[in-house]
Amino acid sequence: MTIHIAAIEAIPLRLPFRREFRISRGTVGSPAAGAPHVLVRIVTDTGVVGWGEARPSPRWSYETLESVTTSVERYLSPALVGVNPFDLVEIHRRMEAELAPAPTAGQPLAKAAIDMAVHDIIGKVLGVPLYQLWGVAAAGPVPLSYLVTAGGAEEAREQVRAGLELGYRGFKVKLGIHPEEDLAIVAAVRETAPQSFIWVDCNQSYTLPAARRLARALAELSVDLLEQPVPAGDYQALQRLAQDGWVPLAVDESVFSPTDMINVVRAQAADCVVLKVTKLGGLWPARQVAFVARAAGLGLLGSGLTESRLGLAAAAHLLVACGVSSPADLNGPQFLADDVVASGVEVAAGQVRLSGLPGLGVEIDQEKVERYRIRLEI
Repeated sequence: MTIHIAAIEAIPLRLPFRREFRISRGTVGSPAAGAPHVLVRIVTDTGVVGWGEARPSPRWSYETLESVTTSVERYLSPALVGVNPFDLVEIHRRMEAELAPAPTAGQPLAKAAIDMAVHDIIGKVLGVPLYQLWGVAAAGPVPLSYLVTAGGAEEAREQVRAGLELGYRGFKVKLGIHPEEDLAIVAAVRETAPQSFIWVDCNQSYTLPAARRLARALAELSVDLLEQPVPAGDYQALQRLAQDGWVPLAVDESVFSPTDMINVVRAQAADCVVLKVTKLGGLWPARQVAFVARAAGLGLLGSGLTESRLGLAAAAHLLVACGVSSPADLNGPQFLADDVVASGVEVAAGQVRLSGLPGLGVEIDQEKVERYRIRLEI
């Protein structure tokens, strides 16, 4: 098919935030600071427009609003103009050549925004939503987890009650903010939502001995999943926890690429992997990670980085195509007071529903893009 990328634009935004979002490493969003996002707009020589998104969070990974913007504008864009958007192998080869991997994938959030926009173009040109492009005829609703980020048990109960009232039946609980309160927080969540799917995420904040004690206690509380309790590169500790078998073990920060996924499988260091599109460098490598995990008999979960409904839609397409049924932690709408999506994806009653329109199926509100755009001095 004769079609080429004509232009790539990075648009830095700061979106309004509802309430503080805390993880073990600190605050990743607040009403005072807002939330940094970078939209990527790709236009082809035939006039087709694709949209992608990065949500940098330096307290979670090393990428920033400034680094994503400059990576796209100064390095990735010049390397990709003129390439056929259907040539995903060449697009990713060029991105890897421009911004090389270090210990793991190089600038994955910036690359993911481009990958997302290219997939949007492919779907629009072919006239199909992405999940159909990947072999699924129809998309049912994707169940969501409500995120609990609390300093104590009573605050956790209040958040769970709010989630239940909104129709959520899955809860993800952030631990390590106040480690001495962690078990009381989880107990409060289980007591308040006795029939719900509950997974806890430590964001690498535990040592191996402490994580083993935690896992044993979580098993007594009938927790469904323990995510990334120890540092990402400590495969030996992850292996010990997986072998203990107290609670199924998920990895997130340990996997930024298909190669990382292979290393986790070789080390027998997990029971399942968290699919996070932007962290994995886009939909193309995320599907490769999913294929490796499935072939190795590991389970799949979905998560995000408080992306807008644009990034959320991309993740939902992936989860539908991969057959992920557990409630996904796509929590952007829970924390963002507004975004730049006009229509095409619905979040209600603890579920995501895709539009079925071509590509990502999302319409962008240009007026809001300009309202939330910020000017960087780089």
